[in-house]
Amino acid sequence: MRGALDEEDARALAGREVALIDLLDRLLQGGVVLTGDLVLSIADVDLVRIDLRAVIAPVDAEHPAPALP
Repeated sequence: MRGALDEEDARALAGREVALIDLLDRLLQGGVVLTGDLVLSIADVDLVRIDLRAVIAPVDAEHPAPALP
């Protein structure tokens, strides 16, 4: 499996329009890790902090979804 796009692939895709569904399909084939932090503050006082950590991976016959309790 290849990692990041090499320079030649990046140049080939630079002028091409890609549909959002195609992009999502390609990302979800291998899985996606989402991370993010959100801090709401007033006058430099942190009021709310939200940390997001999510792993989105495809489910298939080889790797079934875990059973819910």
